[in-house]
Amino acid sequence: MTVLIFGGTGGIGAALARRLRAQGRSVHLVARNEANLKALASEIGASWTVCDVNDPAAIQKAVADAGEGLSGLAYAVGTINLKPVARLSDADFEQDFRVNALGAVRAVQAALPVFKKQDSASVLLFSTVAVAQGFTAHASVAMAKGAIEGLTLALAAELSPKVRVNCIAPSLTKTDLAKALTANETMANAIAQMHALQRLGEADDIAPLGALLLSPDAGWITGQIIGIDGGRSTLRTKG
Repeated sequence: MTVLIFGGTGGIGAALARRLRAQGRSVHLVARNEANLKALASEIGASWTVCDVNDPAAIQKAVADAGEGLSGLAYAVGTINLKPVARLSDADFEQDFRVNALGAVRAVQAALPVFKKQDSASVLLFSTVAVAQGFTAHASVAMAKGAIEGLTLALAAELSPKVRVNCIAPSLTKTDLAKALTANETMANAIAQMHALQRLGEADDIAPLGALLLSPDAGWITGQIIGIDGGRSTLRTKG
């Protein structure tokens, strides 16, 4: 059975793809950059489709390319658009919502006809610790990812018992998407100290739970939003 990974060449998506392949799972990668897709697909032995998640037809093609054995979908696509709310335009909010939330809805809608042919299927979405905590300059991304958390619960209820739907909410993780925050060592260290575990996340911190949630071993887990965040969502060890 195949897992379809949108954002499959980014940090978390790529780490998830590598872990699933190491477990013997079939993986179909989806991303915009063809060169990166080819490189990772060749490395791990995966199929792939070039796709911009703003294009509904491209999402439909990606699902079709994954084949009739599709039993899992991970939507590991995101944005980090950090500005004070006074500087955020309608276009900022709309683009963040389209990429993070609307793209996820379209991916699930496209996969549903195949999922209904399986005995069971699993969907994995991604949020952010900023939804639950509230961080300055995060209005647009937190609004979009907040929609993902609501979507997780709604889909988990609607698609049960055949399709499980869960969400991981990481804190800041060292990926290409987050380089604007992590490339500056002083800034990265300051943010790391806000976590009980005193470091930023790595993509490989997220992938093990993602792989579990997409597997039959998580067969009684659905409708959950799970923080992998170094303790930032629940713990304060200073002050």
